[in-house]
Amino acid sequence: MKVVLFCGGLGMRIRADNQSAPKPMTMVGERPILWHIMRWYACHGHTEFILCLGYGAAAVKNFFLDYREEVSNDFVLSGGGDDIRLLSEDFTDWRITFVDTGLNTPIGERLRRVRPYLEGDEVFLANYGDVVTDAPMNDLIDSLPPDHVGSLLAVQPVDSFHVLGFGTDGGMSGLEAVASMDMWINGGYFVLRQGIFDYLNPGEDLVGNAVVRAAAEGRFTANKYRGFWAAMDTLKERAVLEELHASGQAPWELWRHNEPLPTTVKW
Repeated sequence: MKVVLFCGGLGMRIRADNQSAPKPMTMVGERPILWHIMRWYACHGHTEFILCLGYGAAAVKNFFLDYREEVSNDFVLSGGGDDIRLLSEDFTDWRITFVDTGLNTPIGERLRRVRPYLEGDEVFLANYGDVVTDAPMNDLIDSLPPDHVGSLLAVQPVDSFHVLGFGTDGGMSGLEAVASMDMWINGGYFVLRQGIFDYLNPGEDLVGNAVVRAAAEGRFTANKYRGFWAAMDTLKERAVLEELHASGQAPWELWRHNEPLPTTVKW
């Protein structure tokens, strides 16, 4: 099952300088977050990727062209460095298609432009290039209703903002943390059928247009998930992911846990 990843965002809010790499190439540990997402999908058995490139496409291409398995795997070195024997691998069985989908292209249009590479896949996966989770991906696939054209992961916001309440006189009546409210947002991790393209017109957005239309006809699912989910939109959020990675207990790093895939859904 192919995985479409949207990798063309500028990531202006996360930049600390004038770096030219796109946001999915922002590092978490010694690898970009895009690699973490791909490795997570690979742990679920999905190793065929289609990267929708835009801004900073060369940075994405060069990372994989210069990829070194030794950076993230144990190995044995002998012969003065002439002989390297990997003890494990993470990249060898991946198949990656790199597609330039335009500089300022909406995500829906990026998806339309890679449709030719999805032929033969009635169901396929799609995701943003900057969000990680520990959700059971294959359970999400299996739970897609047969008459629906897609689903997304619904998660609760993790922002530290507070929502203010006002009385009839206009005075403040209280406040409540966003994270404690029964509020759900789009967390990505789409499971899509080819039928999604029936709701997607040229130049449109995937969520703002196609998903809205499909949902209005009762043909799109939102799976509420109460487990771990995190986006990397700001330097603060990146620091949180870095800390989790450094601890060795990052929930999305299934390859480091040496544990079976999660089977209990925290809906």
